[in-house]
Amino acid sequence: MSKKWLGRRYIATRGLALAAVWGTILTAPAGVSADEQDIPNAAAVSVLKATTFCFSASVQVTGILIPKNETAVRPERPGLKVAEILAEPGQSVTAGQALARLTRPEGGTTQVSAPVAGLVSRSSAEIGAVASGKGEALFNIVTGNEFDLVGQVPSGDLSKLAVGQAAKVMAVGASEMDGKVRLIAPTVEPNSQLGQVFISVDPSRHLLVNAFGRAIIKTGESCGIAVPLTAILYGSAGAVVQVVRRQRIETRHVEVGLLSGGQVEIREGLSEGDVVVARAGALLREGDPVRPIALEASAAR
Repeated sequence: MSKKWLGRRYIATRGLALAAVWGTILTAPAGVSADEQDIPNAAAVSVLKATTFCFSASVQVTGILIPKNETAVRPERPGLKVAEILAEPGQSVTAGQALARLTRPEGGTTQVSAPVAGLVSRSSAEIGAVASGKGEALFNIVTGNEFDLVGQVPSGDLSKLAVGQAAKVMAVGASEMDGKVRLIAPTVEPNSQLGQVFISVDPSRHLLVNAFGRAIIKTGESCGIAVPLTAILYGSAGAVVQVVRRQRIETRHVEVGLLSGGQVEIREGLSEGDVVVARAGALLREGDPVRPIALEASAAR
């Protein structure tokens, strides 16, 4: 066989190879390199990009509503019996208004009057009962419309709280109200390891004394990388996210943080713009070929 013929065959073979390469490049979709073409029989997966999201750090508190200003009303001397009750709990009274008529041991009657204007919140008065001058109050009068939500907080959360922090307060018989941390107890109950926090509430309407309430105290804000909760798999080794690179699955171990609105803060393990599987699944393994389909972040929540 002549060298000339061999040379022509070599040139022809190289030409076909180059044509095949150019044909592949020209037929590749825009923005996708030749080695990132769809892989035959690859599983279709919904993906989205890791984005920046701001999370609000908060502490939840439950407790009861207690009026800030409550006046106890008792007779001036002991040994007096209740003869007539002139005011009931829930009734508004004015300063100087008679609340009850009492009889003296030596005869005659006297009155117990309201020292301040307000709302009668409690009464222990009973006809014929002896009114105590030092024990339980005969009447309790709430003045003003300022309340504290006295809540219980786990000892681990107390360090996150500070006087002046804003809170959203929900209570029985009332709509959501704004509140503010007024006081944090310096000690915790030894058995339950719960501490008290006082959240001041100034509602637009009168609240029920001792009503159950709940508050969410905003303790800070953290902005960072986030993915939907559905993109995270939890296992014995911790949390992982499935990232798609070059049409194949990469499993990334991540450190998760705050959770808000279906989004999870990723403190370590991902970068902004990383393409992740929107709904991670145990059937996908490291290195599996996939066909990614872009999904809006809101659709994954």
